[in-house]
Amino acid sequence: MKQGLHLKLGHQLTMTPQLQQAIRLLQLSTLDLQQEIEQALQENPMLEVEEEQADTPEKPDREDSGNHEGPMDNPERSANVDEASAEGEFEANMPEDLPVDTQWEDILPSSAPPPSEGAGEDFDFDSRNRGSESLQDHLRWQLNLTRLSDSDRIVALAIIDATDANGRFNSSVEDLLELFPPELEIEKEEVTAVLHALQQFEPVGVFARDLQECLQLQLKQLDPQTPWLDQAKILINRHINQLSSGDYAQIMRRMKLSEDDLRGVLTLVRSLDPLPGKQFGDDDTEYIVPDVYVSRKEGRWVVELNPDTAPRLRINDYYAGMIKRADNSADNSYLRDNLQEAKWFLKSLQSRNETMMKVSTEIVRRQRNFLEYGEEAMKPLVLHDIAEAVEMHESTISRVTTRKYMHTPRGIFELKYFFSSHVATTSGGACSSTAIRALIRKLVAAENPRKPLSDSKLAELLEGQGIQVARRTIAKYRDSLTIPPSNERKRLV
Repeated sequence: MKQGLHLKLGHQLTMTPQLQQAIRLLQLSTLDLQQEIEQALQENPMLEVEEEQADTPEKPDREDSGNHEGPMDNPERSANVDEASAEGEFEANMPEDLPVDTQWEDILPSSAPPPSEGAGEDFDFDSRNRGSESLQDHLRWQLNLTRLSDSDRIVALAIIDATDANGRFNSSVEDLLELFPPELEIEKEEVTAVLHALQQFEPVGVFARDLQECLQLQLKQLDPQTPWLDQAKILINRHINQLSSGDYAQIMRRMKLSEDDLRGVLTLVRSLDPLPGKQFGDDDTEYIVPDVYVSRKEGRWVVELNPDTAPRLRINDYYAGMIKRADNSADNSYLRDNLQEAKWFLKSLQSRNETMMKVSTEIVRRQRNFLEYGEEAMKPLVLHDIAEAVEMHESTISRVTTRKYMHTPRGIFELKYFFSSHVATTSGGACSSTAIRALIRKLVAAENPRKPLSDSKLAELLEGQGIQVARRTIAKYRDSLTIPPSNERKRLV
């Protein structure tokens, strides 16, 4: 084989460590960003949290603070100059006629969000932070207060373990018998008796094997003098299928009830809880910290970054001043490397916040009607629209809008909430899928309970408003809104 030298031209994208760090910080959520900043503060001595500036800032004492002919913090000054120039360049690229104001600080934002509620005397810290009791824990607590034999207690614990979070007993007596060792000599009658004893526990209706038994257990616990109690028991025992299908005419005919009587029976039945275990939860409440605040000030929508999402950082002047020029010692190299990493980290944080402001500002500008009029005024929006407006790639917009939240007068929403597909209108325009869902919810709320709107009828009503939506699309949107079908929404007035 003949060897030779050849020249070849080509383009290749190289991901520098600085670019990788900026992309990684951009896609972090608020909690992950706080952890990342905390880790950087622990690993890099050049970084420190910027405290509130006083009238006369204090400086750390130096042992050799006598003879310094020049400033020792030139690297810090150069970093500040670079950051100031970057901020000025970003401000120059922003149009001045946008109907949205934007604000940010040099390193991290210090814009003031709406005042948070202070912790008053009635604030119960323990109740806000302690874990919620699970259903199984509540049932075992009641079991410990019940006098049972050792074998019955074993059966009871097995029944509790076979109960789901809704309080429904999902196993059977025969399946439980197969779990017990033969030497215990547990019989089917014993398991059934223990199950009936456990069905007296709180919440009422727990350990039921199906919906019918759950409602029956709750009716048995009511006062015998409760109005319509006997009729409600007959309804659940004999006509639950007609009740689930909404066939009230057949129920009234078979039970020989008038419409007013049936209305009273249904009122009692609807007061029961079909999922008694739902009031207990295994998960603690999760609180969302918004990344962006949007408020209306003097007739304009103002976008501000939340300063509480991350502390304000700066480079430590004292350690930066210890770096000596033309010194290749290990200590000096260590300080110089950490100073460079600190600059990169601060610039990455600044780039993250500037990108957040750009994207949030453009979203608010395009979805201003939603902020003023609600979901029905939501406009169709895709990632490409924002990417083209802010001159960024769609992947960058996707990273910015994932797990980032915006606080608006209408609530807290993930940034991705403002993006939705569109449906064509008869006038040649487009309507957002979010707006269509809002219209469906509004139409269902105003429907006649005696004759609820079917999916086909909803499609006809939307078409009358100039929105062409197929019936199957209506069914998909209705399911996403957890709205039952028309036969399950039928009610007696």
